[in-house]
Formats: sequence, structure tokens, C-alpha cells
Amino acid sequence: MGNIIKSLGYFLVSNKYRSIVLATLAMLALGTITFHFAEGWRWFDSFYFCVITLATVGYGDFTPKTDLGKIAVIFYIISGIGIFLAFVQAYFEFIKENRRKR
Repeated sequence: MGNIIKSLGYFLVSNKYRSIVLATLAMLALGTITFHFAEGWRWFDSFYFCVITLATVGYGDFTPKTDLGKIAVIFYIISGIGIFLAFVQAYFEFIKENRRKR
């Protein structure tokens, strides 16, 4: 478990993957702000919703109730899942590269 956390730390500060890390963080931040104000959720609940939505888990404990929130989640899912999947793919590429170097 320690190696996974350590490699994730190196990945997050890697120059090669900086753009996808920043795009993912920006997407999470934008979604958190949007759902905090559109739905009136607490900051942590908004962030939690964004993470489980982008990871396609979708527990269903939080769902948008307002029209603005529903419209926002449509655009958030369409744009965000691609960014999140690119982030996951880049992370596994990073791990694969590091294993080859050893």
C-alpha cells in the first residue's frame, strides 16, 4: 500500500503528466463549486459527488434535484469522464514505465 501512495505522489508532481493532473483537479474543483451552489450541498458532499460520478461509481446517495444541477451533471459527466479516464490511463502508464526502469 505504501508503494502505491508513494508512486501516486511521484505521478502527481511529474512534469510529463502535469497537464492531465491539472485538468483532473480543475474538473473536480469546477464540479465541486458548481454543485455546492446549484444544489446547496456542503463542500465535502459536492466533492464526494464529483469523485464518485467521474469514477462512474454513482452510489445514488446524492442526486441533483434542481434543473440547473441536472443540466450541470450532464455536461460534467460528458466532459469529466474522459478526463478522468485519461488520468487513470496516464497513471498506469507511469507505473509501467517505472517498473521497466527497475
